[in-house]
Order: sequence, then C-alpha cells, then structure tokens
Amino acid sequence: MRKTPAAIKLQSYAGDTVRPAATQDHPATHHLYVIWLSGVAALGGFLFGFDSGVINGAVDAIAVAFGTKTAATGFAVASVLVGCAGGAFGAGALANMIGRRPTMLFNAVLFLISAFATGAAGSAPVFITWRIVGGLAIGAASVLAPMYISEVAPAHLRGRLASLQQMAIVLGLFGAFLSNDLLAKIAHGAGAVLWLGEPAWRWMFWMEAIPSAAFLFGVLLIPESPRYLVFAGKREAARKVFAKIGGNVDALVEQVEQSLKGEHRPASPI
Repeated sequence: MRKTPAAIKLQSYAGDTVRPAATQDHPATHHLYVIWLSGVAALGGFLFGFDSGVINGAVDAIAVAFGTKTAATGFAVASVLVGCAGGAFGAGALANMIGRRPTMLFNAVLFLISAFATGAAGSAPVFITWRIVGGLAIGAASVLAPMYISEVAPAHLRGRLASLQQMAIVLGLFGAFLSNDLLAKIAHGAGAVLWLGEPAWRWMFWMEAIPSAAFLFGVLLIPESPRYLVFAGKREAARKVFAKIGGNVDALVEQVEQSLKGEHRPASPI
C-alpha cells in the first residue's frame, strides 16, 4: 500500500523520526551556523589585536598631553600587559563558574568601557588604570575565543575554525594601525584637535567602541557552549545546541560526558 506523506513523516526507525529528504537539514546550513558562532567569538580576537595596537599611534601625543617623561610614558604603554596576565589567568576559571557566554559578555563590556575611559583619561594614572582594565579584556579574549570555538566546532572543522582567532588578531592589529593613520591624517597629527574639540589620539581609543559594541551584540545572539551546558547538567539545552550544529546529538552529548569524566579523574597516589 502506498504511504501518504503524513505517514512518511510520522514513520520512525529505532526511535528516531524519519523526515522526507526535502525537509531534512542540509549540512551546509549547520556549517554556516558554526561559522557564525565562531566568527562572533573571534571578534574577541579582533579586539585583542586592536587594543594591543591602538596605543602605537598615540604614544607621543599622550606624553605631551600628560607631561610624562620617557619612563612614565613607557610604563603607560606597557601597563596593558599587567592586565593581560590577570585576564588570561582568571578567564578560564570564571568561564567554568558562570559559563562561556556570560564571561564573553563581561569581556565585551570591559572592552567597551575601557575604550571610552582610556580615551577620556585626564591624567597618566587614570590612563594607566584603564589600560590595565583593557589588558584584562585582552588576556581574557586570548582564552575565551579559542575555548568557545573549540567547543562548538565539529571535529572535522575544528582546526580550520580555531585559526579564525589568529586571523582576527592580525586583522585587529591592522584595523588599529589603519584607523590611527586615517585619524592622524585627518587631524594633521595625533595631538591635533579632531572632532568635538578633542585631540585625535583620544578618538583612536574611542574607535575601539565600534568593534566592542559589535562583539557585545553578537554574544547576545549566540547560545551557551554545549560542552558547558553538559558540564552544568543542562543536557536538554546542550542537545538543542548540538542539533543546530549538526551530527548525532546523543553521541555528541555522550562524548562530552565521557570527556568530562576523564578530566575529573582522581590524582594518582604518590
């Protein structure tokens, strides 16, 4: 007897509903979704590069604006590394406590606030303080972006998508150098007045607010890492994310559970 389309749709095999070929998800759809998730996470790498490179076009103007000597100016430039160390050290632990997505949201806010506050600084100590905050965001981005990408990317795409972080860092550096150069040329010098009566060097830092806002908005649209969801006991939520990513959902959840068990094996006796 010939089956109707409704009967085909409801037919099941081994407990799984079989859909007609015309309604099945195409692998390319899953790939585009994973690329989108990885691209959003990689914006953290772009900000890593931008925030690291933006200071280069403003060094001399900052020294004049704050009246600092060579040593003080050098510390103002290098102070970001103090924050980088703290951010890289603490980001992983925080991501395990509250999740990858909330930590990336917090990281995006740090980038956004530090961009505005660094450009608005009225003294060297205030400038250094906010550069350290920016360094915290840079250090955290160096951990969070590859962590999230590796946890959402299928095994056959993971290596290629993980390289997005490195490419984004380079693009961020290029974006900062290009932005600095354009602003300096428009104002005829980093220390010259540009828009709203403010010198160009301040606008160099404020320009970082654009990719920071994009990163913040993007993270609001992406789901939590399915690996963290399994870790937090939210198995059904993890299944939904894996379903969008593609692959055998039950097998992927089981694989993550086995991996997590392996990470929590007791230490060998001495």
